Amino acid sequence: MSKKILILNGSPRPRGNTKALIEAFERGAAGHSVTRFDLQKMNIHGCLGCCGGGKDPASPCVQKDGMDKIYPAYQAADVVVLASPMYYWSISGQLKCAFDRLFAVAELDPNYANPVKDCILLMAAEGADEDNFAPVRAFYEGLVQRMGWKSLGIVCAGGNMAAGDIQNHPEQLQEAEELGRSV
Repeated sequence: MSKKILILNGSPRPRGNTKALIEAFERGAAGHSVTRFDLQKMNIHGCLGCCGGGKDPASPCVQKDGMDKIYPAYQAADVVVLASPMYYWSISGQLKCAFDRLFAVAELDPNYANPVKDCILLMAAEGADEDNFAPVRAFYEGLVQRMGWKSLGIVCAGGNMAAGDIQNHPEQLQEAEELGRSV
């Protein structure tokens, strides 16, 4: 059965290592409906914490910006892919900003219930050992648990600092492609 996959690309590099992971994942997910947003190119403001959203399903946040393109894809998605380079042992600010704004969709529900999704994390990083990825794994696993989502997998692609370094690690790209195929 074909699934609707939403990819939130939190990388500022248009041709970086995260983008290569995304492209490999997309190859594997052929046959599914994939929508990708390159957050760096979008005008997305930080959450105001106003709790004033949830009134209009088509545009749930009080702020009107690039998120209005993301909300319908998010609401329809079966799978959400969080793709990011590692920044200070977490996801990028671009991805965190957009993800925070998804709270407006939870505000559509009187109990602030988030829509249930499957989730995937694709992450490129300079450091390659498991200790390097431990903080981001903890963040991701906590997020998925609190959201009531199911994790379909994580690709932690270490040893990739400069744009294009991931081409020296074809096994990482293969892992992302296989994860896409497994959806």
